[in-house]
Amino acid sequence: MSEPNIYLPLIEKFLEYDMEAAGRIFESLPEEEVAAIFQSLPPALALRVIKHLQISFAASLLKDADDVFMHAIASNLDPQLAASILMHLPADARERLTRQVTGKLRDQIREALDYPEGSVGRIMTTDFLSFDQSILAQEAIDKIRQLAKKRYPQSYAYVTDTENRLAGVLNMRDLMIASPEKPLADIMHPDVFSVHCFMDRQEVANELSRRKYFAVPVVDSDNHMLGIIKAERLIQGVQEDVTKDIQRMFGAGSDERVFSTLFFSLRKRLPWLYVNLATAFLAAAVVAMFEGIIAKLTVLAVFLPVVAGQGGNAGAQSLAVVMRGIVMREIPKDKISGLILKEGKLGAINGALVGVVTALVAWLWNGNPYLGVVIGLGMLFNLIFAGLSGASIPLLMKRIGLDPAQSSSIILTTGTDVMGFVAFLGFAVLFQSFLV
Repeated sequence: MSEPNIYLPLIEKFLEYDMEAAGRIFESLPEEEVAAIFQSLPPALALRVIKHLQISFAASLLKDADDVFMHAIASNLDPQLAASILMHLPADARERLTRQVTGKLRDQIREALDYPEGSVGRIMTTDFLSFDQSILAQEAIDKIRQLAKKRYPQSYAYVTDTENRLAGVLNMRDLMIASPEKPLADIMHPDVFSVHCFMDRQEVANELSRRKYFAVPVVDSDNHMLGIIKAERLIQGVQEDVTKDIQRMFGAGSDERVFSTLFFSLRKRLPWLYVNLATAFLAAAVVAMFEGIIAKLTVLAVFLPVVAGQGGNAGAQSLAVVMRGIVMREIPKDKISGLILKEGKLGAINGALVGVVTALVAWLWNGNPYLGVVIGLGMLFNLIFAGLSGASIPLLMKRIGLDPAQSSSIILTTGTDVMGFVAFLGFAVLFQSFLV
């Protein structure tokens, strides 16, 4: 095996004859020797071989390859497979592989690796044990024994098909007592629980807690196995996400810590306090425009916080739903306008229902039915605006390259306050002859 080029024609013939068997034999041999053989193959043949290897093993064969060979392989890999291999490479080899791909393929790989903030894909580990479902029990046992010499054996072993799609999970007891010639497809448990790589960490944490699992496989939309998520890492990740989300929603930097320096905290918080101050003055300026009608009807001042508060709450509901959709990538570009319209319609329905109740309360309280009409109409218009702005603000921030979670609530609250005041006090001006 020390001179792979001498045997290259024979190796190529064998590979052409039975690619799957050759892949299994490769995985049973020392990595250094297989790497030498693999890098001597024509790139087209090497590309076919790599599809029949475990991702971690394929990465080990590529990590020390020269740039010419790596370019020939990387530029023709399936984007999802390339992304999976990339995650298993050490930092220097990952950088070299990334340099070998350009254009559309690079964008596709980057998209596959760009897991949303707060998803399990961000914190999963690619250090997992998997076997092709066609290999025999004895081969799997030999491989596990070989791996145990280098590191601690994995708690779970997963089974995949030829396209690296998750097919099942192995029970070690079933594997040990099975006939040596039995394929893993007949031994595995096909009903395996997995989570999508975009799934929110909190949801996965709840599922693991309910099922009493300490690890779970992570897959993509086509059920390709990408990694595993462990319970202890998940708990740590959920704690980090909660604190970051709270800080960003209220204008503090997500990278600020309890014992950050005074000036670091000041630099992170002060700009958003100025933004909040400017928006507060904007809302105050709107109220000042209607100073005359408020002086005539001081009861209007009583209802100002009611209109503003309901608008802020309704907008926050839309904001929360859309933010989750952005994180989970559930909002394609061609459905953005439909989503905003739907939230506007929902705001109109909520505004009508809440407005009727508010109008009745105002009428009974003040004795003037027209005051009820004014506040009811103001509530209707404000909740329509709240639905539209709650959906559009995070989408707009994402479109212009800003973090949608970064103080969207400050912008939204200002918008609903201003709109609520304009609608409520504007209708009061129109109906003032019936109110005074």
